[in-house]
Amino acid sequence: MTDNRRNIMILFFTLVVVMMGFGMAIPILPFYIEAFGGSGSDMGFLMAIYAIMQFLFAPVWGQLSDRYGRKPIILIGVLGNAIAQLLFGLSSALWMLFVARALAGVLSSATLPTAMAYIGDSTSEEDRGGGMGIMGAAMGVGMVLGPGLGGLLAKEALSLPFFLAAALSAGAFLLILAVLPESLPANQRAAGEGGLRSVQVGEMGRALFSPIGFLLLMAFLLSFGLTNFETIFSFYSKDRYGYGPADVGVILMVIGVISAVVQGGLTGPLSRRWGEANLLRGALLISGIGFLLMLLAENLAGVLVTVSIFIVGNALLRPATASLISRRTVHGQGVAMGLNNAFMSLGRIAGPLWAGAIYDVQISYPYISGAIVMLIGFGLSMAWLSRAPVEASIDAPASAPEPGVGH
Repeated sequence: MTDNRRNIMILFFTLVVVMMGFGMAIPILPFYIEAFGGSGSDMGFLMAIYAIMQFLFAPVWGQLSDRYGRKPIILIGVLGNAIAQLLFGLSSALWMLFVARALAGVLSSATLPTAMAYIGDSTSEEDRGGGMGIMGAAMGVGMVLGPGLGGLLAKEALSLPFFLAAALSAGAFLLILAVLPESLPANQRAAGEGGLRSVQVGEMGRALFSPIGFLLLMAFLLSFGLTNFETIFSFYSKDRYGYGPADVGVILMVIGVISAVVQGGLTGPLSRRWGEANLLRGALLISGIGFLLMLLAENLAGVLVTVSIFIVGNALLRPATASLISRRTVHGQGVAMGLNNAFMSLGRIAGPLWAGAIYDVQISYPYISGAIVMLIGFGLSMAWLSRAPVEASIDAPASAPEPGVGH
């Protein structure tokens, strides 16, 4: 038990490092791109290419870990993240940023699903939920610490956060290589025959016409809205308020804490009191209003208050949607959660592309369009969720969860 606790802590540290590297980049990227003559559209594509690569390759890495074991794939992911961060810091032209970001998406997407699979291999049924919770907490810690640390380091040099992220990933690689044992014995690995499958587009299309189709659309909307915000917030703060990377990093760190508190402390009590359907409706409404209120903020206090309103709505939206999908699915639970992750990944692709493109037209358009999308979702939820059955059968055999994206 002590050895397994040590292994979980190694994975905890690894995911903190990976997500910290991702979080450190968010407040810096607009200034990095601007230094190379880029625009809002370039920022959108830079964010989207990471999500595209994760969307395509996370399922492949999951299958490879079933065939060859968890440890080699985790090592590839962590080392790949270190290399990508180093390349980002050394970039001297805009195209190099895109190459480094794409490489980060391809290789770092091996880390989260394989770490989750490692937990599944090495814990009992009773302890598995706690282990998965620790992995989720690691992601949250990384995303809270990353933006603030990245913004502060960028005051010295814009490239410094990327070099630190590379060094931390290299340290995690050495720790895993030396200490972490393999969790999947050779006699339990999948056979290597047959090709590797990436995203199953046909299955996603059919799922839209299943009992959880509307909820999968909600999963897309919540991810679209959040990445719409994340993509342009740093640009918007720089252009409207004159904020630098440190200011943006502190704001993102504060709202990361708020998001963690809401998801960890409020979602359960509110779900029990109001039900997931009502919670989802309220979260959509709050998110839409929050988008519009952000346009009214005139100072730092106003920015923190209005952004926090949006983040509260978005933080409630994700667990409410996932819970409803789990309850109403007629597929296995693993298939349903895999579909949920897939549609969220699509939102992480579409949101940045859209936000970056229309930001170049008018800086308030991403917020306005985000509000419209959320409020349309609210209207649809008022009609659809009132007609939907309270709970569909979930007696189908649960399959293994498809690898998701950790962000």
